[in-house]
Amino acid sequence: MTWLTLAMFLLLQSAAPQAPAVETLMADAAVKRAIEFIRQTEPQTIDEQVRLCEIPAPPFKEAVRGEAYRQAFEAGGLQNVRIDEVGNVIGVRPGAAARPNVVLSAHLDTVFPEGTDVRTTRQGAVIKGPGIGDDCRGLAVVLAVMRALNQLKIQTPGTLTFVGTVGEEGLGDLRGVKHLFDRELKGQVDAFISIDGAGLDITYAAVGSRRYRVTVKGPGGHSYGDFGLVNPAHALGRAIARIADLEVPKDPKTTFNVGRIGGGTSVNSIPFEAWMEVDMRSEDAAALTALDASFHRALDAAAADEQARWGDRGKLEIDRKLVGYRPAGRVPRTASIVQTAVAATKALGLPAGLQASSTDANYPISLGIPALTLDGGGSGEGSHSLEERFDTANSWQGAARALLVALALAR
Repeated sequence: MTWLTLAMFLLLQSAAPQAPAVETLMADAAVKRAIEFIRQTEPQTIDEQVRLCEIPAPPFKEAVRGEAYRQAFEAGGLQNVRIDEVGNVIGVRPGAAARPNVVLSAHLDTVFPEGTDVRTTRQGAVIKGPGIGDDCRGLAVVLAVMRALNQLKIQTPGTLTFVGTVGEEGLGDLRGVKHLFDRELKGQVDAFISIDGAGLDITYAAVGSRRYRVTVKGPGGHSYGDFGLVNPAHALGRAIARIADLEVPKDPKTTFNVGRIGGGTSVNSIPFEAWMEVDMRSEDAAALTALDASFHRALDAAAADEQARWGDRGKLEIDRKLVGYRPAGRVPRTASIVQTAVAATKALGLPAGLQASSTDANYPISLGIPALTLDGGGSGEGSHSLEERFDTANSWQGAARALLVALALAR
């Protein structure tokens, strides 16, 4: 898509009023019954949320949960149900026409490593368990929308494609949604809705990220006998100190973090390598690019300092591997997809909060495809921790909103 085409697309999107579409839907008897069906069957939705959450889906190993999701799609009556070559689960609910094609998606993977106890516990309205909100809630909401449409036999003008993606978290690097738009559904998607986590916010701005694994290499040697050689661990420490002193803008919010470090063989050996993993983020692509450049300068300066400290005894090499890239971007607040989500939220009597985050929607936004992420309802805390909690109070509202947005966009 050229910049001119993108500009024209955004202009048309911003000029398309969507509130009337939502108002029309809210007046439709079948849609009203579908919303009530979602409310009444929320206990079943929560049971599915728990069931899926207790199937481990560690990074790069989502296959077992993916198979369970595939079976749920088939049981729900979707067509052309399949698992693609990277592990995404896909099912289609054809409309009167093939287009517009609206994707409703949630991600299968969690941040928790293999062997994590993923059993859940419940006390009153609160469910506790790793991943119970992020993103088992999203997976359950997608199924709830599917069930409501089929139970009430609602025919949509356009097609709805339901997806469970892999690789949304961490070093998964959005591999599922990237494959979806680059290969599996390339050129076939008119709007993308991701359901991710608890709450009722609307994510319209994509927080971009660049993630590196940096390995500093040197000759290594004995800590006493070879003292005076350049030391990769010391160079890494110098780099971390320089990174910690980087200045970044508060607006747009731009951040950096050294999340993991390691290396060496023993306490009495000069290591032959030391490594770190670095995460940098921003809501603004230019700010992220500027931070990336500063990061590389910090690495170069740290290596030069270490070489100079020991009179160039030994040679340091720095390997910089980009292990994660999420493009930054933003859908205009006036765009029809955002206005549709806002209208649907308000139609249910709920506050419509707009926010920025890093989700599966990042990638289609970067391609100029209308996309956003909706919270899945309820409320939660402790995301990405073993103590993650999901409060089910009024959680049906998240599924009801997802239904309205999907129906409005598929017109």
